[in-house]
Amino acid sequence: MRPVFVINGFLESGKSEFIKFTLQQPYFQTKGKTLLLLCEEGEVEFEEELLAKTNTVVEVIEKQEDLIGSTLLNLEKKHKPERILIEYNGMWPMDKLKFPWHWKVNQQITIINAATWPMYYTNMRSMIGDMVRKSELIIFNRCDGIKELASYKRNMRALNRDAEIIFEDSNGEVTATMEEELPFDVSKPHIDLTDATYGIWFFDMLDTPDRYEGKEVSFLAHVAKPNGFHEGCFVPGRHAMTCCAEDITFLGFIAKYEKAADVQDGQWYQVTAVVKHEFWEDYKGVGPVLYISNISSAKAPKEEIINLV
Repeated sequence: MRPVFVINGFLESGKSEFIKFTLQQPYFQTKGKTLLLLCEEGEVEFEEELLAKTNTVVEVIEKQEDLIGSTLLNLEKKHKPERILIEYNGMWPMDKLKFPWHWKVNQQITIINAATWPMYYTNMRSMIGDMVRKSELIIFNRCDGIKELASYKRNMRALNRDAEIIFEDSNGEVTATMEEELPFDVSKPHIDLTDATYGIWFFDMLDTPDRYEGKEVSFLAHVAKPNGFHEGCFVPGRHAMTCCAEDITFLGFIAKYEKAADVQDGQWYQVTAVVKHEFWEDYKGVGPVLYISNISSAKAPKEEIINLV
């Protein structure tokens, strides 16, 4: 198999700087050749000295339609690389990226300029969703002086729940742990959630589980309870629009309730539960489990889908 590393992001997001830095790291050094495919020409150039030192050859792919199997196979035959590194054009759809059968994506990394993130997230959210959906690592750079980084992280969690998210300043140093002013008081033993705050709570639970351990939460929930689901359990949650109307996901955690058999799939309930964290096979590890203390039938809200902004 030929290992492939995909680095994507919008123009001037810092992809080239990241690639130049990576090529020079000891962990990225091999005896074989690296084939670097450039799918857009940014301001940063790859110096001949760097390419020679890192045993890297560059090929430019000017049009997306040129990034096809036959072209890639010819480049592989020409250079006989040990691995392939691709600086992918952020304006090209990711689902059009097709490789020869023996090319395997080892890692996909998205680079984001934090200074321009609000503009892209507001106006091009569906494109960002396509860009980051399969990324394992997402790096926000140029974070100096930006106070809303915690909300940036929550925005990204809505698009990709599993990726590692890193924030760096202009010197490449990882910033300190970020805190934001939440729209509810986490110091109190009980938290009432609304349509506007449910998504914030959900993703903050994923990032900072300890702050909610033992807390009681109340919220309006739509119940998911598939046939054959765990006895004594169901999933209360909300459907949320992550990037566009075609991309709606269900945000909910496992709930345990001794009368779960009486809870109907697809119905609305007002739920009160105590948050605990424990091993659960569906999570493939430790995760939030809601112990229901009170539940009652409720009417569907006027807007059943919450918008994650």
